[in-house]
Amino acid sequence: MEATTSDRSDPARSVGLESARVCVLLGGRSTERDVSLSSGRQILAALRAGDGTDRRGPARVDEVEVLADGRWSVRGEPCTAATALDRLDDVDVFVLGLHGGEGENGTVQGLLSACDRAFTGSGVVGSAIGMDKLFTRDLLGLRGLTLAPAELLSRTSPAADHARALGRLATFATTGWAVKPRCGGSSVGVQLVRDAAELERAIAHAFEYEADVLVEALVDGVEVTAAVLETPDAGTQALPVIEIVPKAGRFFDYDEKYSDDGAEEFCPPRNVPEAVCAVVRSHALTAHHALRCSGYSRSDFIVPRNGGAPVFLELNTLPGMTPRSLVPLAAAAAGIDYRTLCLWIAAACTSSARSAD
Repeated sequence: MEATTSDRSDPARSVGLESARVCVLLGGRSTERDVSLSSGRQILAALRAGDGTDRRGPARVDEVEVLADGRWSVRGEPCTAATALDRLDDVDVFVLGLHGGEGENGTVQGLLSACDRAFTGSGVVGSAIGMDKLFTRDLLGLRGLTLAPAELLSRTSPAADHARALGRLATFATTGWAVKPRCGGSSVGVQLVRDAAELERAIAHAFEYEADVLVEALVDGVEVTAAVLETPDAGTQALPVIEIVPKAGRFFDYDEKYSDDGAEEFCPPRNVPEAVCAVVRSHALTAHHALRCSGYSRSDFIVPRNGGAPVFLELNTLPGMTPRSLVPLAAAAAGIDYRTLCLWIAAACTSSARSAD
């Protein structure tokens, strides 16, 4: 997908944002707060940028930080969310630079929807399902996507129940296990385990983050990701696929995602044929529509080394927009610069119907 010449010369005007008052929400109290601050500030700078002539941005762009205690900071003054929305009654669009927790699980989306305020990203339903790995698996399994065998463990369940669940999974977990908190993102609390002696420790670690833990059979292969973007000129499209190559002995964990010397990313992929990339893009579109996502999303997959269909891992309804994030990388490969990407995301909220939510 290529951005048109008119989009590049004046992307704000091309999507009707030149008179809009925009507010970027960032921060929050989830484990992904630091990522959100980075994403939000990048988005904020992009929306405020311009050369003063033909690259006009929104009429006004404000920043509101959701503090670690849950209050919103409006012009430097902490207040409740309700008070903040009253003070921001002239805002046309809330751009969500939030990640994880109540910023991504439908809570903030529900608040804004109930107040009839426009916001970016998915609505309540898509956000809630997308944050829950079990619900996402159940829904996409019905849509025909390939999933790794998995079992759900509860912190309050007896040890005997855990043992039975892991016993059922043992037949499939020939190379190891992926242990994940049921909700959340940025691989916080996630561990890949190849030694059975380490499995219980990994489960206990995941229980430190959530009461429910998903244990999946580990799939050896190449990790890839595909973003979906709703554009003003070409509709909903899957962006080019990215191959993710963590350092030897590591997986795509928090440090590999965000540190300067983290994983390498290749777009186009080095080790995945174009025919397989086409399947990944198709499945990312299926996931986006099945979860009723809006604006943009990003789906992660493993392409098995021994062949077979790409295995779906998870979907992100508010993907990272940091300098190391994957959606901007995929957009750049499609000819879409970062500022245009942010403008399109901000504009998508005005045309994405959420009445079904």
